[in-house]
Amino acid sequence: MAVNLDKEAYYRRIKRLYSNWKKGEDEFGKVDAIVVSVGVDEEIVYAKSTAIQTWLFGYELTDTIMVFCDTKILFLASKKKVDFLKQVAITKGNENANGVPPITLLTREKNESNKANFDKMIEAIRGSKEGKTVGVFSKDKFPGEYMKSWNDTITAEGLEKVDISAVVAYTMAVKEDGELGLMKKAASITSEVYSKFFKERVMEIVDADEKVRHSKLAESVEKAIEEKKYLGGADPSTVEMCYPPIIQSGGNYSLKFSVVSDKNHMHFGAITCAMGIRYKSYCSNLVRTLMVDPPQEMQDNYNFLLQVEEELLKELKHGVKICDAYSAVLEYVKKEKSDLVSKLTKNLGFAMGIEFREGSLVLNAKNQYKLKKGMVLSISLGFADLVNKDGKKEEQKKYALFIGDTVQINEEEAATILTPVKKKIKNVGIFLKNDDEEDEEEDGDDAEELLGKGARSAALLADRTRLLGKNEMTAEEKRRAHQKELASHLNEEARRRLTEQKGEQQIQKARKSNVSYKNVSQMPREKDIRDMKIFIDKKYETVVMPVFGIATPFHIATIKNISMSVEGDYTYLRINFYVPGSSLGRQEGNIFPNPDATFVKEITYRASNLKAPGDTSVPSTNLQNAFRIIKEVQKRYKTREAEEKEKEGIVKQDSLVINLNRSNPKLKDLYIRPNIAQKRMQGSLEAHTNGFRFTSVRGDKVDILYNNIKHAIFQPCDGEMIIVLHFHLKNAIMFGKRRHTDVQFYTEVGEITTDLGKHQHMHDRDDLYAEQMEREMRHKLKSAFKNFIEKVETLTKEELEFEVPFRDLGFQGAPYRSTCLLQPTSSSLVNVTEWPPFVVTLDEVELVHFERVQFHLKNFDVVIVYKDYNKKVTMINAVPVNSLDPIKEWLNSCDIKYTEGVQSLNWTKIMKTIVDDPEGFFEQGGWSFLDPESEGSGAEEDSESEMEDETFNPSADEEEEEEEDSDEDYSSETEDSDYSASLGSEEESGKDWDELEEEARKADRESHYEDEDTSNRKRKVRSSAPPSKKKRRS
Repeated sequence: MAVNLDKEAYYRRIKRLYSNWKKGEDEFGKVDAIVVSVGVDEEIVYAKSTAIQTWLFGYELTDTIMVFCDTKILFLASKKKVDFLKQVAITKGNENANGVPPITLLTREKNESNKANFDKMIEAIRGSKEGKTVGVFSKDKFPGEYMKSWNDTITAEGLEKVDISAVVAYTMAVKEDGELGLMKKAASITSEVYSKFFKERVMEIVDADEKVRHSKLAESVEKAIEEKKYLGGADPSTVEMCYPPIIQSGGNYSLKFSVVSDKNHMHFGAITCAMGIRYKSYCSNLVRTLMVDPPQEMQDNYNFLLQVEEELLKELKHGVKICDAYSAVLEYVKKEKSDLVSKLTKNLGFAMGIEFREGSLVLNAKNQYKLKKGMVLSISLGFADLVNKDGKKEEQKKYALFIGDTVQINEEEAATILTPVKKKIKNVGIFLKNDDEEDEEEDGDDAEELLGKGARSAALLADRTRLLGKNEMTAEEKRRAHQKELASHLNEEARRRLTEQKGEQQIQKARKSNVSYKNVSQMPREKDIRDMKIFIDKKYETVVMPVFGIATPFHIATIKNISMSVEGDYTYLRINFYVPGSSLGRQEGNIFPNPDATFVKEITYRASNLKAPGDTSVPSTNLQNAFRIIKEVQKRYKTREAEEKEKEGIVKQDSLVINLNRSNPKLKDLYIRPNIAQKRMQGSLEAHTNGFRFTSVRGDKVDILYNNIKHAIFQPCDGEMIIVLHFHLKNAIMFGKRRHTDVQFYTEVGEITTDLGKHQHMHDRDDLYAEQMEREMRHKLKSAFKNFIEKVETLTKEELEFEVPFRDLGFQGAPYRSTCLLQPTSSSLVNVTEWPPFVVTLDEVELVHFERVQFHLKNFDVVIVYKDYNKKVTMINAVPVNSLDPIKEWLNSCDIKYTEGVQSLNWTKIMKTIVDDPEGFFEQGGWSFLDPESEGSGAEEDSESEMEDETFNPSADEEEEEEEDSDEDYSSETEDSDYSASLGSEEESGKDWDELEEEARKADRESHYEDEDTSNRKRKVRSSAPPSKKKRRS
């Protein structure tokens, strides 16, 4: 089936509707049946009929009639919609269906009057309770013959209609966790669009003194939601505006959401902006007022409005009557600033959800409904028709202040704001000029009329510089200011974290001791041992060797290597043992419990290759067998040890709960990386109740649980040869005898290899057809993967959310051996198309340092330092220098501190120093040693000189001497010819040839006459030169 229906959500919500109806409160007590009829009308955006459909089924079903009776439910719809509704109509074997009336599905006949179907529905209404009254949504009136004939049928039957809009709205107002998640996402997208687009655009307009119409600015906001960079990773197809943005300024204000932005130019005074974004059918709302050069009275009124909002948030709690909350706020305004009571908006907001404005749950003085935990409101309050006493022009005299947020009702605490866009004066005020400058501007107005365009452009330039100088900073300055804040916060946070971890010393796991035999009784009683031959005990993995006539056991773990050679008539078997001081391989640790004991380093045995008379076999046969068997036992032991090491630290996962439903989200024909076996195999990935299961064609299974997924990344095939679902795990899982924290499932798009032998021609029909097929294949695959992801997100109630890398922010780099495209997602930096994959979680990053940043180099390196200082730093080499600014901008937007330097540092040594003495490190300034600007310009010079001193430079002393020479010799005009030539070429490169030739002749004459005197003087100068002023690190 193409479209899936969330059955559990349907059953939960239909039960809630029926339980409220059975309680019989308000209008619910007056109705015997409920009728919801939805026609087709493109102009209707919000209607209670379509809202209840979206709430129950997740989709709007046009030309559908729903009748809810006491004991049954009837749906009349087209064949396609009936097929869709069959998912909830067949309740057999579904425990969630308990208590829900059975569903009867009626298929609509297109060409007929549907009289038979209408009669069945009327009969059902008559049989429900008393069968006299039907609950309808009286405001919803859909056009069309089909809807008209149905309404006429109800009227003809003499059924009484009762409007149940308010009680149904109250039922739907309390949001489930999944709905709250969608509304929070919608609110965060609204906040992003406002902060990153609208506010920045207004700043640009004010800065450039542009003339922009309100309507044009509103249109640009609507276009902005088509760009992914403002949507926080959301799919643009799931995002739409709740209403066209409302932008008002220049004295014309209407503090409602039913108005539209007019065509007047934006005035630089009080600019109100209201915008709401809808994500997956759920609404959000945000209102802010930006003020350009607000006078003190306007600032005071605005600050008071913020206090009123705070007061309202305190009142909005579970169980509070809406009218009581409104009255409390009104009393607060009367008490603090009674003159503003008449200016306050008549209502303070409304409930919001699938419909933007719930008319029956408006925050005003008359509403008797009680607030409930889980409701989401759009609060909006403002002061209209305020007078600006300082205003000289008509548009300056009147102004309004308007603020609003999306908030969630809690049990006992004040309501939570879901749109946390800053709204203090310092965040919304744009301060351009003071009184003196205003006077200058007035004088300039007369000059402007006389001088025309030239004076205007000069005034505009002055305005821009004034804006930058007084209030706004360049992007680089903003970044630096933000980075300075991050630097101080970074050191404090790191010190606090290390202090907390101080007591938690890492316990080094003791290596298990390999003992051959715990007591003598376990020693084998074999003939070879008695005959003083080498014997290998496979059971205890021990080699029993004769040493000075005594059978001595050595565990296989003590043997380093073994070799055999034949020299003349003898075979030699040489056995080398592990001893203290020998290389043990990486991370082996100390395996010797008593390293001061006496150790055997090697033993060599010799046996004859000649068969003595009476012997059954050649004596050297024992050595040859021993060599072979020791090798076998050693291999088996090492394999087992490697497996055990892989299993170390593996966290036991929960069991996968298999969902036997055939409609589980499933993707077929995928490959898995890393491979399960030597050869790559195809398989299918299926989502179950608590995790994924990949089943290969051979029958191998790999389970990945949702709660073990740290990052789920979807890499589309745009510009790539594969399409990937990548899972970066919290805890490693075992398959293919190895542990893995990164698992991905991919399929190839088109041919990865190209046949160069094939005749290439741009108009070759086969090639054009192949390209077209590949384009179609890409589109098909992308749709299949997106569909799978949406189903999984719905199945997990948005707990598992797939991240899509932002290709526009990507940059080239080499985290491993080859260069690849590294792309940020909302919470990580990834490359999942190459293998091994690269995934860095941004929350785990302490700071990022750029190495080898020099103007003459084309590339630089990126070093990522983690908050866990015991973790090895990550290096990304060979990043193009033109990516430096975009990377800085991205890191700054993620609140990650970055530094840069010209040298490559020894990070292993640095991190060891920090871990060994964290307190000393932070006392000396912590991470500020990386930041050349941390202690002002003086510090910068010092750090540079220190770098020069530290860098190996054999000619450094000579250069210092030359500098000292130049100070004294230049004044006495006695430089030698070489030095003067080099000085001239560097400092006087701007002179023409005649002047240079004249100077050269003069220098030659001087050097000819004073050559001897110069050399003597130089020697004196060098002997009496003052000590170097450069600071050296002690």
